Amino acid sequence: MKAYRLLTEEDTSAFCHKVTKALSKGWELYGSPSYAFDASTGKMRCAQAVIKEADGEYDPEVKLGGL
Repeated sequence: MKAYRLLTEEDTSAFCHKVTKALSKGWELYGSPSYAFDASTGKMRCAQAVIKEADGEYDPEVKLGGL
């Protein structure tokens, strides 16, 4: 199965750490990162899609972060 996640976070080093952690667990970058203003918080937010080939079949109950 190919798994997909969209990682999001405020524009701080926490976002880079989140993406780096995913990469260290075998996830791969998918596309370019996005950067947008969140009017509800008044802060910039980042997003990066990642994909990973995983054993088994898709189940909506699977915890993607645990793959």
